[in-house]
Amino acid sequence: MSKIIRPRINKHNPKIATLLSIILAGLGQIYNRRYLKGIAFIIMELAFIITCSNFINMGVWGISTLGTIPGVDHSIYLLVYGLISIIILVFAIIFYVFNIIDARKQAKLIIRGWEPPSIMTSIKEGYNKSFVYLLMTPGFILLIASVVLPLLFAVSLAFTNYDLYNSPPKNLLDWVGFDNFINLITVPIWKNTFINVFSWTIVWTLVATTLQIALGLFLAILVNDSRVKFKKTIRTILILPWAVPAFVSILIFAAMFNNEFGTINRDIIIPLFGGDGIPWLTDPVFTKFLLIMIQTWLGYPFLFALFSGVLQSISKEWYEAAEVDGASKLQKFRKITLPHVLFATAPLLIVQYTTNFNNFNIIYLFNEGGPAVKGQNAGSTDILISWIYKLTFDTNNYSMAATVSLIIGVLISLFAIFQFRRTSSFKEEGEI
Repeated sequence: MSKIIRPRINKHNPKIATLLSIILAGLGQIYNRRYLKGIAFIIMELAFIITCSNFINMGVWGISTLGTIPGVDHSIYLLVYGLISIIILVFAIIFYVFNIIDARKQAKLIIRGWEPPSIMTSIKEGYNKSFVYLLMTPGFILLIASVVLPLLFAVSLAFTNYDLYNSPPKNLLDWVGFDNFINLITVPIWKNTFINVFSWTIVWTLVATTLQIALGLFLAILVNDSRVKFKKTIRTILILPWAVPAFVSILIFAAMFNNEFGTINRDIIIPLFGGDGIPWLTDPVFTKFLLIMIQTWLGYPFLFALFSGVLQSISKEWYEAAEVDGASKLQKFRKITLPHVLFATAPLLIVQYTTNFNNFNIIYLFNEGGPAVKGQNAGSTDILISWIYKLTFDTNNYSMAATVSLIIGVLISLFAIFQFRRTSSFKEEGEI
């Protein structure tokens, strides 16, 4: 262990240690007589320079120019190399700053009389302090490679002109700044499509999610009533839609409501009312109504199970005390049931809203976002995420897809942060 001795005046200078660390990582530590740490830092810096300098030079050049020779330089590869180079440089800078701070801090300790520990003690202390970080390193690297890098790549594409008619390696990409965002709100076809899709996305998210929450809570309260018999059987029946994979249910509903051969029109609507039946999949109003009803059907079982567990945890004494005070059933629901349920489930309810905001499966599998809308490049029931899919795979407009994706990410992040900050479940105990 390092030891503290009586303070004494010496000529050790923190400024020299800082300057040496700036010149070359590790020199300041050697000046502080931390020889093992200093040598390790020098080896790491030299290894970094030797192995990464060429790659970083190419990456920085690539991300700044996106290539100069069409057919030879591949802008996408250069963009990826550049992003990797930036990530590596960020960690290198963090390491270098840590090296400077460490050298200066230890130099000040030496002035106050601190003596550097022996090499064996340094090894033991270093191992004990770094063991946790060594275990975290593989997962951290995987996080960078699988989350951070793809996210940076998608954000970068939003500021390029990458589309079907400007694709590498035949053509080079260019940085276009905020042109894609400006086009999204000024060019008529993009503006009209974005406004309609965004409006429907908001309506879809709020209405469908609120209905499935309301239905789940309503059924949970009914089943939890003491007068209801066969609770286990009823709960099992109500949770059954959850047991069927969602994509199977969606495809079944799509077949049932098909305009021409669907059983709803053929066996129910036409025999009872005549005519050609209801245009479930070709009229936007009917299609939107169906999508909301189907999502309510698919989403309520989970919420029913969640609310049922929460309701059983509410003490019956609260209701008895409220009844003694003359509270009505509505008052008991508003003052006891609802606050308790919302407090316990608020984070999961927020997740339900954000999930439905990006609920691609039901929109695409039911009717592929249709029916089509004249003068727009998205269907009448497309939400933002399904529109992004079409922009990416149908029209190969990658830059605009990345632009809309970035807008979605910002909106969801702001919504989640705002709601979590207002949710009692995330407040400190003393603030509740």
